[in-house]
Amino acid sequence: MNNLNFEESILIFILCLENKEFVVFLDIHNLSANINGKEILDNLCFEINRGQVHAIMGPNGSGKSTLANVIMGHPKYSVTSGSIVVDGENILKLTTEERAKRGLFLGFQYPTEIPGVGYSHFLRNAYNILNKSLSGKQENREVFLTVKEFHEYLKKNLDNVGLQTTFLSRYLNEGFSGGEKKRSEVMQMLVLKPIIAILDEPDSGLDIDAIQAVAEAINILISNGAGVLIITHYARILRYLSKLDKVHVMSKGRIIKSGGKELSEELEVKGYGWIGLTDDTDNK
Repeated sequence: MNNLNFEESILIFILCLENKEFVVFLDIHNLSANINGKEILDNLCFEINRGQVHAIMGPNGSGKSTLANVIMGHPKYSVTSGSIVVDGENILKLTTEERAKRGLFLGFQYPTEIPGVGYSHFLRNAYNILNKSLSGKQENREVFLTVKEFHEYLKKNLDNVGLQTTFLSRYLNEGFSGGEKKRSEVMQMLVLKPIIAILDEPDSGLDIDAIQAVAEAINILISNGAGVLIITHYARILRYLSKLDKVHVMSKGRIIKSGGKELSEELEVKGYGWIGLTDDTDNK
């Protein structure tokens, strides 16, 4: 094959950018944030493309959960510099609700019980709102004309995470065990089909069977082209993912090391001491 000239190279570059596989869904650039004047995040930079999976690891208090909350627009944090770009739009000025409508999803480390709010009713309303917001942006979003159709859709996703159909008649997270809450968060993720899913300690407190079920649900989302950011202390859930593109290690609000899946395994075996880290308990 002949060498490409400059014009041909530019054309191919543009075509690559137009290919969905090259779309940057989440771009964090020089992001710094504080709470009550105390800096928590310090010039963070990374990006997640369509269908990519990144993991954030680090000792306690390194800023991992803060990063998730800042991305979702938690009001107690102040962003002092940088940008958060989702699907080409800087979302810093958007409310948490507006960010969710753009296709961001946060699975909480400690989901809150909400008495009086029916599980299936909550999911149907949330799905309908997201459908309107993401109309034309996602090709795989079903439209359900009846409650029965949506109920069948919920039951299919319940099976994917190993939950019983009785969950659909319960209130949101009320009386759920720790493992049930984690599965419920991932079930919501599957139902809502976000373009970016952020999961904060999705394997916390789970036995091996539950970890595998949660990982399989994440794999379904990955296969649909979503970008996924997993925040975790341990490599165990990462072993069950269909792919893992990048692992980032955080300390004191910075990413100090990045690598592939092998980095997570090295951290699992050696801990954080070999890269000079201990718990950053003063930097939450």
